[in-house]
Amino acid sequence: MDLKTPLYEAHVKAGGKMVSFAGYMLPVQYSKTGVIKEHLAVRNQVGLFDVSHMGEVVYEGKDALANIQYVLTNDFSNLEIGRVRYTLMCNENGGVIDDLLVYKCSEEKYLLVVNAANREKDVAWMKQHLFGEVECSDQSDSFVQLALQGPNAKEIIARLTDEQEIPKKYYSFTENAVVGGVNCLLSRTGYTGEFGYELYCHANDGLKLWDLLLKTGEDYGIVPCGLGARDTLRLEAGMPLYGHEMNEEITPFETDLSFAVKMNKDDFIGKKALLEKGEPKITRIGLELTERGIVREGAAVYFNDRKIGQTTSGTMCPYVNKACAMALVKKDIVEIGSIIEVEVRGKKLAAEITTLPFVKK
Repeated sequence: MDLKTPLYEAHVKAGGKMVSFAGYMLPVQYSKTGVIKEHLAVRNQVGLFDVSHMGEVVYEGKDALANIQYVLTNDFSNLEIGRVRYTLMCNENGGVIDDLLVYKCSEEKYLLVVNAANREKDVAWMKQHLFGEVECSDQSDSFVQLALQGPNAKEIIARLTDEQEIPKKYYSFTENAVVGGVNCLLSRTGYTGEFGYELYCHANDGLKLWDLLLKTGEDYGIVPCGLGARDTLRLEAGMPLYGHEMNEEITPFETDLSFAVKMNKDDFIGKKALLEKGEPKITRIGLELTERGIVREGAAVYFNDRKIGQTTSGTMCPYVNKACAMALVKKDIVEIGSIIEVEVRGKKLAAEITTLPFVKK
């Protein structure tokens, strides 16, 4: 049976079309707006997302750093308190178990934010590989996570939060900020390609914070946004999604995420396999259709009548007003500007290989 976030009734009251996603009932869109209007509100004004389905895992103890260094691919030895870092978690074969964010709260405390669908799998893997003086606890159910995204997000937070508590740098955070009277972890992060914040508060304060942000945002064009716009925004921003651009069979190098893998640090799970695999034979690309049509996940990609891969995500991107997709294809066959073909419902449609992200602001 699907779970409900503490904001479920608020979504229903606001006209949210509720769907099952990653074990939760969440709004895919709202009746007053719809995906396109919600998407454009984030690009041009500001939107508010309930992302409380995401998982929060805390590592705490003298050996917390050593543990995350071993189980994650990025290097956290130089991560400063109050900063955030993106990383992958790999299996022994170098495939991706999940991608996640790591928040350094203190020298002995780290908050890891994982994908909702992978929460139980991730926590089991983490606990399986614990060593030394450390505790790893799944605290997901005690959090509400909201994402305030868009160019006007700064003005809304400025009206609710003391200036010194607002994180200034991208991928930085304040652990105990007070936003409109609600204690939050306030983070300069997001999954939309826009300026924005993510706010983590206690589950009991979630509804209060949601209503407060919507009320304060009325002067700035705020709209509540659902899963549909979250997906079109991240695709337009060229951001990968677990289960699409990566999975347990695909390595970080094969999906163009090598920046989050530090091979020069001490041993980590998957390092040996990544070394043995050598140079990746596939890569992730962006493509834009040059004729009418929309590409979805799983469409075959051809170059000179030879199949070279398949799409991993695709849709009509509202802001750039183009049908866009990402794909995993054989490496060194095509380059930026190459014209390829994508098979959609038995018909091959022309597309151009382009740089990511699709939206360039």
